[in-house]
Amino acid sequence: MDVDTGIDDALALLYLLASPEAEIVGIASTAGNVPEPQVAANNLALLDLCRAPDIEVAHGAAAPLAIALRTTEDTHGPQGIGYAEFPPSARTLSDRSAARLWVDLARAHPGEIVGLCTGPLTNLALALRAEPQLPHLLRRLVVMGGAFQRPGNTTPTTEWNVHVDPEAWKEVFDAFAAVPADRRPLVCGLDVTETIEMRPDHLIRLGERADSVPVERLSESDTRGIRSKASNPIVRFVTDAVRFYFEFHRDHGQPYLAHMHDPFAAAVALDPALAVTLPATVDVELGGSITRGTTVADWAGMWGREPNADIVVGTDPAAFFDRLVARVGDLARTVYPPMQDGEIR
Repeated sequence: MDVDTGIDDALALLYLLASPEAEIVGIASTAGNVPEPQVAANNLALLDLCRAPDIEVAHGAAAPLAIALRTTEDTHGPQGIGYAEFPPSARTLSDRSAARLWVDLARAHPGEIVGLCTGPLTNLALALRAEPQLPHLLRRLVVMGGAFQRPGNTTPTTEWNVHVDPEAWKEVFDAFAAVPADRRPLVCGLDVTETIEMRPDHLIRLGERADSVPVERLSESDTRGIRSKASNPIVRFVTDAVRFYFEFHRDHGQPYLAHMHDPFAAAVALDPALAVTLPATVDVELGGSITRGTTVADWAGMWGREPNADIVVGTDPAAFFDRLVARVGDLARTVYPPMQDGEIR
């Protein structure tokens, strides 16, 4: 995983930790939603929350390749996790950089590793500079980013992860130009991820699945910033994080919901059958005065270049949320069994 944790990045990590078929071999931290040191701290603390085994977490890029860093605490909260708060973790960070982690793991496990990126691609671009054969060493790459036949969410044409470091995204797409079709990156752009709408009823289902009490019913009429009283710490974390995300979307003229961009990408990384895809040749605009960072897809071969990506164009959101609720709810109940009367957690 390469993440800029981030509310929905955190839920992506929870989804993978809750999935028995997933083995997380490393977590790379990158600046994006919040500065990189906060991202790394969030990753360690999430592992604590889930009582996860030791997983290598590496410091990554603190800034994009060529431009100043822009973060988005207004979307994700001052620590990147909405209204949730973490105590400091006693876990230690890796001695390897995130780029070195990418390279070492891919070389040690050729053809086995699925890379999942839910933030800017700065670490991956740096890894590709160190090991140009990385696209052939990975089993597959899944990325969340881009907007193709839909407006952007940061400028009229750009999606956030690409906007933060467009040079890195271009380097990555260019690097995958010559890979076989089964190694092309799976790209989960806004075209699909903005259809993955978490609503308050999903949190109700999650609390019920985890046997957490009380079952909390979030409403846009709630006092702003109210904190969860859920008995289960994982449910409490998700509720406090997602409430902030609900409020952000409402404040920007949308319904009381939250787009689960990154958990969807995690689900696709585990099961590509969740996604309907179309091949395309993708490039990133770097020179446009009002279109810089735009992901441009050539669906018809007009450039005369082979496809370098499989773009996700469809899915079943209800099926995805069934999996999310079941997996994260079961993880929460297993890690924190329901309390007995009078027990305090």
